[in-house]
Amino acid sequence: MANAVTQSILVVGGGMSGLTAAIEAAEAGHEVYLVERNPYLGGRVAQLHQYFPKLCPPYCGLEINFRRMKNCPKLRFFTMAEVESVSGEEGNFDVAVKLSPRYVNEKCTACGKCAEACTMEIDNPFNYNMDKVKAAYLPHDMAFPLRFVLDPALVRSSEAQKVKEACPYDAIDLDMTVKTVELKVGTIVWATGWKPYDVGKLDTYGAGKYPNVITNVMMERLAAPNGPTQGKILRPSDGKAPETIAFVQCAGSRDENHLPFCSTICCLASMKQSTYVREQYPDAKVHIFYIDIRATDRLEDFYRMVKEDPNVTFFKGKVAKIEQDNATKNLMLRVEDTNTATLHELNFDLVVLATGMQPTTSDEPVPASVPYDDYGFVASLDAAPGICAAGCTRTPAGVSESVQDGTAAALKAIQSVARR
Repeated sequence: MANAVTQSILVVGGGMSGLTAAIEAAEAGHEVYLVERNPYLGGRVAQLHQYFPKLCPPYCGLEINFRRMKNCPKLRFFTMAEVESVSGEEGNFDVAVKLSPRYVNEKCTACGKCAEACTMEIDNPFNYNMDKVKAAYLPHDMAFPLRFVLDPALVRSSEAQKVKEACPYDAIDLDMTVKTVELKVGTIVWATGWKPYDVGKLDTYGAGKYPNVITNVMMERLAAPNGPTQGKILRPSDGKAPETIAFVQCAGSRDENHLPFCSTICCLASMKQSTYVREQYPDAKVHIFYIDIRATDRLEDFYRMVKEDPNVTFFKGKVAKIEQDNATKNLMLRVEDTNTATLHELNFDLVVLATGMQPTTSDEPVPASVPYDDYGFVASLDAAPGICAAGCTRTPAGVSESVQDGTAAALKAIQSVARR
């Protein structure tokens, strides 16, 4: 029989699948460690404006999970943390976790005095670098833990001491350093999720070169009330309201030169975002350029609803190239209508690329021997004895599917330690 220490469970990744796995396992009575790279929990869901199937703000589901965590003494979490190494076997893993310095301790009340004293600004990672934030910052308004972070550039600067002295609670520690925590666990759930495909590799679309070509994740931040434009969908080039918007599906997905697979959520994400546009701009015209529309089960009704909007046009054809009018910053799309085999050149104020979901494990593999499929996803829920994969680490998935997968992973982890 394993001792109490090796009955513990490690969950890597604090997105929806990781949160679910950690909370479910801890509420079942197991000691759980949750490790997250970001300075906050919630993963990419926290960056959405709305999510399926209820089209509600992400804090609806996240707040419930955070409340459960607060009432769960067996769950301990680390933010700004990464797993460096894993050794051992099922029931007896040794895990080294690197903790990066936040430079703010548990005394922080999120009063914001440090930010008021700070003049240095950095790109805002929460908004995909579309705006600036103070170098002493709260990751976002509803961040959990609700604690500020100091950027390392600020800590090295001449104004670091001034920022420290502005804190009335002695919460700033400029001497924090990188630390390593050693954990002994019985089983591991790997739920590090996904990242948007690098659109810089799509040279024919001009992303990164043309300011009014943005990605679907950037569109979520533009529509969010706590986003860079306080929820107004505006052209990055001039801050004007777009009158014509194009959504380009499979931007890098289903392409042998990029991501050969379908990411499953992109069609619905673009349709959802078309409703953002239509709610803000009743006269705006939207085109959705697609290869195939994939909306299954109950979400077929949502597709029908969007399709009935007279200002939304579904155009079957893959966009070949996007070019910019340098005077107006408007965008011209070259595309073939595959229904009629005719070529078209269409102009738009704003283009949104529906980029695919690339698994984090495709270039940051699990530091243990586990199988992968051809696309970099962990190839099985039971990845190895004592190690299971969950959520978008295993397969492209939406929020509800990730939650279900997290629950399944929690059960697998509990079964693993119970066998010992």
